[in-house]
Amino acid sequence: MLKACFLRAGLVLILTFSLLAGIPLAISKSALAQSYPNRSVKIIVPFPAGGTADAIPRVIGDWLSRKWGHPVIIENRSGAGGNVGAELAYKSEPDGYTLLSAPPPPLVINQNLYQNLAFDPMQFEPVIVMAQVPNALMVNADKVTAKTVPEFIAYLKANPGKATSATQGNGTTSHLTSEMFQMMAKVRIQHVPYRGSAPALQGLLAGDVDFMFDNLGVSLPLIQSGKLRLLAVASEKRLPSLPDVPTMAETLPGFESAAWYAVVAPPKTPKAVVQKLNADISESLRDPEVRDRLKKLSAEIVGGSVDTAAKFMHKEVDRWNDVIKTANVKMQ
Repeated sequence: MLKACFLRAGLVLILTFSLLAGIPLAISKSALAQSYPNRSVKIIVPFPAGGTADAIPRVIGDWLSRKWGHPVIIENRSGAGGNVGAELAYKSEPDGYTLLSAPPPPLVINQNLYQNLAFDPMQFEPVIVMAQVPNALMVNADKVTAKTVPEFIAYLKANPGKATSATQGNGTTSHLTSEMFQMMAKVRIQHVPYRGSAPALQGLLAGDVDFMFDNLGVSLPLIQSGKLRLLAVASEKRLPSLPDVPTMAETLPGFESAAWYAVVAPPKTPKAVVQKLNADISESLRDPEVRDRLKKLSAEIVGGSVDTAAKFMHKEVDRWNDVIKTANVKMQ
């Protein structure tokens, strides 16, 4: 009997110490989230300044800096289809003070294009998908006379391999969208890779290339001013803001492409910090001023939980991999 009592007492002590041992951990996680951030936060954008990939995190970063009372610094580190900046963020200290804001390439596309990445995109800690912007087919109005997608396809078929398509770089959404167009329309074109959306648009405006698939975020003002001609949007349905502009799918059923912009953290960033980031960015996306600024970039707010972002990105890996395999896209 006495031995049994000692055993029960020992078990109680073990359980008590186990519970007490867990308390500091819970308190530290809570304190970490409450104190974060206590200094400036850097958001790496793996593409040049001037494009939508740069503009959207700047809108969100400006709001966060005011909420947190600490600077949010946007650092553009472009190269290799977003891999340069993504690798830098991946290898940063996982403390929440260096983040990555990126469109699809370095997060869900490049692992199926590059054989030896220096980082594992699927090991990033997903935070949130902020917004998405539909891609669109636009042409240099001085070089291309076609005013509709069918007219443009007819021109391409009559001049195989002559028309040039600007892309944001090899493996980017504009590149893969252009490849998908070439495959579905059964035409041959020349791809001209640039280092981001802004320089690609400059090449299109200068007449160095004939056309481009780009998101409407930065290019819409150029279209509205008449410098570029918009033939179609690649959204599932016509945009309420552009009701007279047809979709690509009206000519090529099933054609759909949008660029989205996510925030991720280095692997092993504390869950409490990731959840704090998700909550604060979600709050920014509900702010009327932020929503208005994103609307001017033709951006549709996505938002959602950390789990929602993770599931979304996993689906995108499969979707773009299907395009890469079907179109037989290879990095040169």
